[in-house]
Amino acid sequence: MEHPKLLEIFRQNEGKYLSGEEISKRLSISRTAVWKQINKLREEGFEFEAVSRKGYRLIHSPDKLEPQAVLQGLRTRSFGRSLKIVEVTTSTQEEVRLLAEQGTPSGALVLAEEQTGGRGRQGRKWFSPPRKGVWMSLLLRPERPLSFAPQLTLLIAVAVCRAIRKTSGVDAGIKWPNDLLVQGKKVCGILVESVSEDERIRYCIAGIGIDVNVEAHELPADLQAVATSLKIESGRNQDRVALITAVMNELEDLYTLYEQEGFTPIKHLWEALSVTLGKRVAVKTPQGEISGVADALDESGALILLDDKGMPFPLFSGEVHLA
Repeated sequence: MEHPKLLEIFRQNEGKYLSGEEISKRLSISRTAVWKQINKLREEGFEFEAVSRKGYRLIHSPDKLEPQAVLQGLRTRSFGRSLKIVEVTTSTQEEVRLLAEQGTPSGALVLAEEQTGGRGRQGRKWFSPPRKGVWMSLLLRPERPLSFAPQLTLLIAVAVCRAIRKTSGVDAGIKWPNDLLVQGKKVCGILVESVSEDERIRYCIAGIGIDVNVEAHELPADLQAVATSLKIESGRNQDRVALITAVMNELEDLYTLYEQEGFTPIKHLWEALSVTLGKRVAVKTPQGEISGVADALDESGALILLDDKGMPFPLFSGEVHLA
């Protein structure tokens, strides 16, 4: 007998006492086995009240990601359906990389309660404290040339931004190409890593890190001026499972739209959520720093920068700062 079945019974009977005898009948196990499973759950942070002749009542659940809860919230065909949740990992990107090389189909998702070596763009370390955020990576197998990879990054940013707005009410926006900001502070980072063969994408790993219930005092000193969380911005605890399922649902919807109609509808959605367009920016690129006004996205996903002479300049990657 596994925990999820026992937890499901308690959650279906919220606030009610359930006798050991009743539970043992429902699960076809002994009362001793029920007692052992409840004690196991207690070790994991669940709290039960036990009353003689009444039974057990679940009075507190830890904020723990459970596969059943995530799967129940999905309305996807494939995204998130193959699900792995780990307590601690170096990086969910590496977990998915192993799955990808084993031939796991597109849509497989790995979630971690904590990352010890989470990373962002350009190898930066990503702060990923236990049970405080959404740290996940999704496997995608788009049948596209490698040059299309930037479009996928922008698509994912749109999906995550829409999910955050819907579930939390926080007015997040997208900074090109893939950071989500609230009031100028970063709340989410996205890292898309592509593996190619003969200039075609073999697979992509979309890493998504969202600061959900991090408290202001928990942020490292070097991040307090530049980072925030959904809890800080909304003033209340956020449901991580609801956010995860919303991201998967939005992502599959947009991915399907992208496959059917190309990048144009994604481009328009991205532009509507952008906090970069129309602003004067400085962009650090491998060729040096360029400044100008962020004007639009082109059809490839490049950011069109207008220089001081009004000449358009496409940027495919770089670090954007307000000038």
